[in-house]
Amino acid sequence: MTESAEIFYKFGIIGYPLGHSMSSVMQKAALKSLNMQGDYQTLETKPEDLVDRIKMLKRDNFLGFNVTIPHKVPMSLFLSKVDEYANLAGSVNTVKILEDKSLEGFNTDVYGFVKAIPENIDLAGKKAAILGTGGAARGVIVGLSECNVSEINLYTRNIIDSHQTAEIFRQKFPNLKINLVQNELLKSLDEFSIVVNTTPLGMKGANSGVSPLTQEVVETLPKNGLIYDIVYNPMRTELINQAERACKKCIGGLDMLVHQGARAFEIWTGKKPDTDKMKIAALEQLLKG
Repeated sequence: MTESAEIFYKFGIIGYPLGHSMSSVMQKAALKSLNMQGDYQTLETKPEDLVDRIKMLKRDNFLGFNVTIPHKVPMSLFLSKVDEYANLAGSVNTVKILEDKSLEGFNTDVYGFVKAIPENIDLAGKKAAILGTGGAARGVIVGLSECNVSEINLYTRNIIDSHQTAEIFRQKFPNLKINLVQNELLKSLDEFSIVVNTTPLGMKGANSGVSPLTQEVVETLPKNGLIYDIVYNPMRTELINQAERACKKCIGGLDMLVHQGARAFEIWTGKKPDTDKMKIAALEQLLKG
């Protein structure tokens, strides 16, 4: 028997709510692509239940788990060590349970974000805009620093609440200019090479059909500029529709989701899954609605 056949791989995702998560179908497709026996469970976990959930994952011999809202930041309290991306972003989305039941944290969102950017787009020395300053924006800031952008405008609804986030990353990346700007002041995109939406605007549910930008503002993006919406459900958000109407380059969040998931799988198992099969599984689930 092969090593893969002898081991039953148990993984999961914790967060709340998890109604729209694609992780289970993707990771089951990853297991299948390598003929590995295992399961990936969707485990809704309220903040007050986080400690008990972690105990359960250790007790029931899970090898690792993904972490999403609202646990990405508090998860760091339970970890024995973290990788560089998790340390820089101050946010964890992947945890590996080691043999001694200690926990190692990773941020694969940064990897997924960068991997999804087309190879022919060079952002070195360019200026970027990030819409939103929440947990998702943290990984995007790190990702854009990996792309060697020279300046980032962080657009926020509340300058006071977002000030600490901006200050943290100014200290972490002293050579990267970070400006904190009120949303209402965003009238044009003409100075940006990439604009990234990290807000939930456009997401399936209450925010469906909504965009963080007006069509008129999207029209001002330079010819070679890129609109990047990290929302993946639905695949075609209103922001993506606006970008296509304006004939601007754009990418949605599905490729980022697939690449970060594949990286998590590799961390847990040491094996690279078939990302095409993971993407197809996610697409099929999205098309079901």
